Amino acid sequence: MYKLDALSLSGNSLTGVVTESVFSELSNLKALHLDDNSFTLKFSHDWIPPFQLIIILLGSCQMGPHFPKWLQTQNQIEVLDISDAGISDTVPDWFWDLSHTIADFNLSNNHIKGKLPNLSLRFDPFSSSIDISSNYFEGLIPPLPSNASVLNLSRNKFSESISFLCSINGHKLEFLDLSNNILSGRLPDCWMQFDRLAVLSLANNFFSGKIPKSMGFLHSIQTLSLYNNSLIGELPSFFKSCSQLILMDLGKNGLSGEIPTWIGEGLPKLVVLSLKSNKFHGNIPFQVCQLSYIQILDLSLNNISGIIPKCLNNFTGMAQKSSSNLAITSNYTFERQGIEFLESYVDNVVLTWKGSQHEYRSTLGLVKILDFSMNKLSGTIPEEIMDLVGLVALNLSRNNLTGQITPKIDQLKSLDFLDLSQNQFVGGIPSSLCQLSRLSVMNLSYNNLSGKIPLGTQLQSFNASVYAGNPELCGLPLRNKCPDEDSAASPERDDANTPEGEDQLITFGFYVSVILGFFIGFWGVCGTLLVNTSWRHGYFKFLTSVKDWVYLITAVNIAKLQRTFRD
Repeated sequence: MYKLDALSLSGNSLTGVVTESVFSELSNLKALHLDDNSFTLKFSHDWIPPFQLIIILLGSCQMGPHFPKWLQTQNQIEVLDISDAGISDTVPDWFWDLSHTIADFNLSNNHIKGKLPNLSLRFDPFSSSIDISSNYFEGLIPPLPSNASVLNLSRNKFSESISFLCSINGHKLEFLDLSNNILSGRLPDCWMQFDRLAVLSLANNFFSGKIPKSMGFLHSIQTLSLYNNSLIGELPSFFKSCSQLILMDLGKNGLSGEIPTWIGEGLPKLVVLSLKSNKFHGNIPFQVCQLSYIQILDLSLNNISGIIPKCLNNFTGMAQKSSSNLAITSNYTFERQGIEFLESYVDNVVLTWKGSQHEYRSTLGLVKILDFSMNKLSGTIPEEIMDLVGLVALNLSRNNLTGQITPKIDQLKSLDFLDLSQNQFVGGIPSSLCQLSRLSVMNLSYNNLSGKIPLGTQLQSFNASVYAGNPELCGLPLRNKCPDEDSAASPERDDANTPEGEDQLITFGFYVSVILGFFIGFWGVCGTLLVNTSWRHGYFKFLTSVKDWVYLITAVNIAKLQRTFRD
């Protein structure tokens, strides 16, 4: 097929080795799409292709460990994807010279190392998308193209400040991910120019200082993650103008002050809100109940006090048993050759799940969590929480909560994780807890619970440690037996006067019963026959007839045997 202009085999499950001989006659080829397969590309080191490609999509095709030298012959590339290609090399200088025509550039998920050169005057002059995430690039982030719409430099070893941002023409930038590096310093205060920015992730770095005021101009922001840095100060009120926010993760910082009321009033689209592991104090404002779409609310590891609002049943997102979307996404656009393309970013959050940290991404939409643990909350658990029937995890541990565990807890049919430990709950464990068939992790330890643990496979299957620290609890799986269990197992008796090995059923009453039974049975029959003549005659006549019948049957059988022997 020597006239072939485009070859697209993307998104299949094709395997095998592809050599240069396949392309020897394809001099007209302009677009090559082999991505999302399991090909191995084996081209000779000095191969010169007969074509000039414009679009090269080779993601997931193995071509490493060295950087593919044949790309040096291609000087019309506009789209290049060689992600997840097994390359563990440095980027050669000649490659950056090719970039002046490239608009979409993806080197992610390799083992490429080295430093980036100054890229401000390279790449397509109209717009560009750069993804070099999940590699080993290091050093200071150099000036980047001022017209970039997508910049993903996450999961590398870049260090020092991000002052380069202020030199970017932010009016085109819609996606910026610098997470999981070793960047430090204060955040720059030039965010007002990024009015189209939809996704911003600076998580897992070493940024310090206060959140700059110019972040309030991010009117298009949908995903904001500043997780795991060293940011301080109060939660700035200018965030209330970021009304498009879907995910807001400010966990593991040093933020302080009270949780502002504007979170519920100004951020109506929030699905994920994480303020965990900060220094927030004061009450949970009732305005937070206005977050009707919220599915993950994590306020754990703070100094929050007061009672739990009763209006949490307004969380419609948690009150639905199922979710239509596996993932939570934010949408952004990027421009290529004057055409805008819509892309979806799959949000990710680090959650404490069953005692350990896990990052959720593709299944985040299925996770519905309410986590108020390790605070100073008091009062009872509002029964309105039991209306959140879609909850998968409820963690209220390590507070000062009181009262009883409501029997309505069986309404939380989707619950997989329940932790009410280290509070001051009293009373018994409701038997309705046995109805939570999906419950795989539970902790009720160190409260003031009492009474018998309800019988049911669900509650007896847990380790005894989940009930520890409740001295008045009894029943399996604890060793403490309940009083009714002791009396059922052994009736009251004077064990000290009972000879060892004696059958405990042989008592004085037993002997009296035997004597009375024999006396009444024997004289009830024999005495009647002695006194009543007609009954006595009938009885002996019956015995005589039985004797004759037995004799007759015996004689017949003997006769049959004799005939058998004679025959």
